[in-house]
Amino acid sequence: MKQGTALVGFLLSFLSGAGLMYGADHRAPAATRELSAAAGFAAEDREAPVPVGPGDAVWGSAGAPVTVTLFSDFQCPFCARLGPTFEQLKQAYGPDKLRIVWKHNPLPNHKDARPAALAAQAVLAAKGPEAFWKFHDIAFKNQQALNEASFARWAQEVGVEPAAYQRAKADPAVAKKVDDDLEVGRRAGVSGTPHTLVNGTLVQGGAVPFEKFKEVIDRELEKAKAKLASGVKPERVYAAMSKENLQARPAGADKRPEAPRRDEDTTTVWKVPVGKSPVSGSDKAPVTMVIFSDYQCPFCKRAEDTLRKVAETYGEKVRFVWKDQPLPNHPRARPAATLALEARAQKGDKAYWQAHDKLFASAPKLEDADLERVAGELGLDVAKVKEAIAKDKYKAQIEADQALADDVNAGSTPHFFINGRRLVGALPFERFQAVIDEEIKKGEALVARGVAPGKVYDELMKEGKEAPPPEKKQVAAATKDQPFKGGERAKVVIQEFSDFECPACNRAEPTVKQIMEAYGDKVKFVWRHRPLAMHKNAPLASEAAVEVQKQKGNEAFWKFHDKLFENQRAPGGLERPALERYAEELGADMGKFKKALDEHTHKALVDADSKVADDASMPATPAFVINGYFISGAQPFGKFKKVIDRALAEAG
Repeated sequence: MKQGTALVGFLLSFLSGAGLMYGADHRAPAATRELSAAAGFAAEDREAPVPVGPGDAVWGSAGAPVTVTLFSDFQCPFCARLGPTFEQLKQAYGPDKLRIVWKHNPLPNHKDARPAALAAQAVLAAKGPEAFWKFHDIAFKNQQALNEASFARWAQEVGVEPAAYQRAKADPAVAKKVDDDLEVGRRAGVSGTPHTLVNGTLVQGGAVPFEKFKEVIDRELEKAKAKLASGVKPERVYAAMSKENLQARPAGADKRPEAPRRDEDTTTVWKVPVGKSPVSGSDKAPVTMVIFSDYQCPFCKRAEDTLRKVAETYGEKVRFVWKDQPLPNHPRARPAATLALEARAQKGDKAYWQAHDKLFASAPKLEDADLERVAGELGLDVAKVKEAIAKDKYKAQIEADQALADDVNAGSTPHFFINGRRLVGALPFERFQAVIDEEIKKGEALVARGVAPGKVYDELMKEGKEAPPPEKKQVAAATKDQPFKGGERAKVVIQEFSDFECPACNRAEPTVKQIMEAYGDKVKFVWRHRPLAMHKNAPLASEAAVEVQKQKGNEAFWKFHDKLFENQRAPGGLERPALERYAEELGADMGKFKKALDEHTHKALVDADSKVADDASMPATPAFVINGYFISGAQPFGKFKKVIDRALAEAG
C-alpha cells in the first residue's frame, strides 16, 4: 500500500474516532448543510484528510474550488510575515474561488502561543469568524504583547463583551479544539509553522511570497475545473482533491528542517559584499561566511553554538562577517544592534564581538536596563551608548544591511552566505561543514592558480548573482486633481492604489508616513482609489473621500483618509453614518455631501482609478508605482527606500 493512501485511511479513522466527523454517512441534515455552507463549510468537508468544521475560523465560501489550510502559531515571526500575503490572496481570488481555514499549531518553544490560540478560539466561539480574523490581525501586529491583559482588550476591540469572552475561554470545548488541531496537524505531518496546504498540497518553504502561492493555487483551480466538469459537486471538491493530493505526495514530503528555511538552493553563488561590516577572522581565509542575523531572534541565538563550533573546527580558514537584519516584529533587536556598533566605535572590532556575545547571552532580555548592564560590563561610555540608541545613530548602516538582505532574498534570520552560497536557519554543524569543506578546496585551488590569498572572496564575487532590477508597471499618469502630499513638482512620483477597507492598506500607513518623513518634498505621493469588490463599504468610502476633497481641498482629503483608516476596525466605522460624521467634523457642506453619495456623483472617477490598476494587472491592494517601479503589498520601509533612492538617482 502506498504511504499516502495509508495516511489518508489513518487520518480518516482517527478523525471519526475523535468525534470530529458527522455520523456514519458523514452527512448532516439538509438544514444544517445549508447553514454550514453559509458559514464557510459543508458536511462533505468532514471527509477530507484535514477536515473543516464548525469549530474552524473560515474565510470564503464552502463551494470555493480551492481551500488553503494554514497551521499557524501566533508567536511565530514567520507566521506573522504571511499576513500581508494572505490579504493579497483574498483580494486576487475572492471568496468564491478561495477558502482559507485556520488551524491552531502553537509550538512548544513559544510559551505565549497556546494562550493566544485559546484566546483567539474563544473569540471565534463568542462572536464568529469575522471577529476571529480581526483578533488574528491585531495579535500578529502586536506579537510582543501576547499576554492575558492584551487578549481581553483585543477581544473587546473586535466586539466581544468581556463576560462573553471569559465564558468562552472557560468552555472546555475551546481548549479541546486547539488540542484537536494539534493532533490533526501531527497526523498530517506538521512539524513547524507556518505549514500551508492548498487542497492538501503542501506549499514548501514556510512564509513564501504571493507568487509561490499563486502558482500552486492556479494549478489547483485548473484541476478543480476538471473535477466540476466531470460532475463532482462543488461542496465535494475539497475532500476529493485533498485525498488525491495527499495520496500523490511522495514519501518524506512532509519532513521539515529544524528551522524554517525559505530557499533550498545551496549551489547558487550570490554577490554579498563585505563592505565595512564587522569582521572576525583573517582576510586571507579561503572561506568567508556572511551572517544576516537579529539579536532578538531565538533561531539566531540557537545558531550561535554552531557558529562557535565552526570557528573552533576551522580556525583561520573561515572569516565571519556580520550584517544586521533586525526584523520588524523584534523591537529590541535594533537597539541591541546599535549597542554593538557603538561598542565597535568606542573600542574596535574586538569589543564589537564581545558585545555580540553578551547580547546573545542576555537575549531575550534586551530591554534598556539589560543593554545598560551589557555596556557597563564592556567598560563602554554608557551615556554615549544610551545616546546612540536614542538617536538611532547607526540607522544608515543598519538600513544598508537590510537593503542588501532584500537584494539577496535574505528576509528571514539567521541567513548565511558561505562564499556566496546560501544556508538558512539554525541548522546543525554538519550542514555548514559540507559547504565549508567544498569551499575550502575551491579557495585553495584559486590560490594555486595564482590568486592572492586575500583576494579569494573578491574573485568568487565577480561571478556572483546580483538582485534583479525592481519589477516595472506602466500606469496612466495621475491627473492634477488627484489627492497628493509632498512636493507638487517632485521628480519622483509614488502612486498608491489603495482601499479604505483593506487591512493590508491600513498596515502600510505607518510606512507611508515614514517615507514622507524621510523624503518630504523630494517625492510626490499620490492616492489612487482601488476599492475591491470584496469590501462592501470601500466604494462608498472612496466616493465620500472624493467629495470631501472637492469641497475642502487636498489637506481635508488626507484628514478624512486618516479617519477612515483609524476607524477601519470599529463597528460601523466605514458605514454611511460614520462617513457623514467624519465629513461634518471636517466642515463639509452636508447637503452637497449627502447628495453626492446618494447619486454616486464620483463613482466614475473611482472606477477610472480602478481601471488603471486593472489595465496594469494589479489585482491586490495596496499597490505602489514609483516612477514606473512596482511594489506590491504592505512592505517594510527598506524595500521602498531602495526603490525610491534608485528612482531619485535616475531622475538626476
